[in-house]
Amino acid sequence: MSTTSTARNLINGEWSDTGSVHESIDPSTGEVVGTYVSAGRAEAQAAIAAARSTFDTTGWSRDPSLRSRALHELADRLAERVPAIARMLARENGKLLAQTTWELMTSVEWLRYSAASALVHIAGRAAEPTPGAYYHSVPEAAGVAGIIAPWNSPVILLVRALGPAIGAGCTTVAKMPGQTALTNALFAETVAATTSLPAGVVNILTETGNEVAPMLVASPDIDVISYTGSTHVGRAIAAAAAPTLKRLGLELGGKTPLIVFDDAELDTVVPTLVMSSILMNGEFCCTGSRVLAQRGIADELRTRLAAALEGVKVGPALDPTSHMGPLIDKASVARVDRIVEDAADYAKIIVRGGPVTDPDLAGGAFFRPALIEVDHVDVPLVQQEVFGPVQTFEVFDDETDAIQRANATEFGLAASVFTRNDLRARRVGRDLRFGGIWFNTWGTMSEHFEQGGMKQSGYGTLCGPTAMSEFQHLKTYGGMAPQPA
Repeated sequence: MSTTSTARNLINGEWSDTGSVHESIDPSTGEVVGTYVSAGRAEAQAAIAAARSTFDTTGWSRDPSLRSRALHELADRLAERVPAIARMLARENGKLLAQTTWELMTSVEWLRYSAASALVHIAGRAAEPTPGAYYHSVPEAAGVAGIIAPWNSPVILLVRALGPAIGAGCTTVAKMPGQTALTNALFAETVAATTSLPAGVVNILTETGNEVAPMLVASPDIDVISYTGSTHVGRAIAAAAAPTLKRLGLELGGKTPLIVFDDAELDTVVPTLVMSSILMNGEFCCTGSRVLAQRGIADELRTRLAAALEGVKVGPALDPTSHMGPLIDKASVARVDRIVEDAADYAKIIVRGGPVTDPDLAGGAFFRPALIEVDHVDVPLVQQEVFGPVQTFEVFDDETDAIQRANATEFGLAASVFTRNDLRARRVGRDLRFGGIWFNTWGTMSEHFEQGGMKQSGYGTLCGPTAMSEFQHLKTYGGMAPQPA
């Protein structure tokens, strides 16, 4: 790719083909999509050096108008390539084409939001707190930002950090996943074609191993790390970053409770619960993995939800009749299947789901959604993130019971409350310890409002007015006015 058949890395505005060569596999078919160069230590060092030099020796961080123009141009160029990149992403990570198209189109809008923010989030404040003493503070770019993006939504989860980082005046090194290497390269081509974006501001590395990310975290030349991924890795990053005291933004694992009260409209709730389980094939930090049903409607909801999940059509990502695509690989299918199998020892299997045995789909990593009823919250299926289309079903009695159950995990990323009583929704939402609360819906997001978690789901915010401050320092100046003789 980028003038060769093998996808390469972008370092300081140039294409790098050094590193080991690997194959990208289509999880819908098991076929090879293409080949890519995986970056290692040498490439990481070169990318960090390029970003550091660009930040230290150019006027990039002091020119918000240029940064805004560059982000607008990047958005324009990405918009032109939405169909091609969306199709490649569907082939590489198995999400349905409609979902990858949404990801690309939304990424364009989020870049435009960052372009506007670049012109706004430059103002500080000034005051004379005591006579003759004048102070003013101004936000400045933090320096070089390292961005570590996951394979389940690589474009939008890169853009979600890249846009604010560029808008703030940082230079960047992005570590991208090998599972979506050709998609990464197409995005890198879009960056390279953005003429108003100076070389060295955005460096994009794809890695299939585990050398680049630890180097970004440990390097004294990286000032900020933005990571989206598992809680386990997030903890390791926090520990590894401690010696350099760099700023961290961590959006980590989730275990989203979907609380359904007995006055909820089940005709709209059931499709939403199903979608929350199968969107992105269940490989999403906000997957609706826990259904909490009030006792009065539990039997009806259980029956209707089970029937709907059994009716989900699993198939190739590019097949417009598919309701859900494959998991990322067959190893994930085996892992999720073991989790469901083990759950039979302490829970009731309502819908077994499991690996697809249809001969026409034998080459893919397909897994049918599962629904499992649990009585207690201190079980693995409730306490651990599955990262697959597996829902638990729990019954609660009242608001207090629902809140206690929902909060009874280490995760605090997102939750949903379904009720026709607006006061109840707000009352329950107030006591839920999650960074995002949805009322009578699930999964909606806006670039205008912050995203982030509580507890072991991480810290820091992305999107919204405060996102750019994650990539800025506040510098304060003070002085005394000369006094008359």
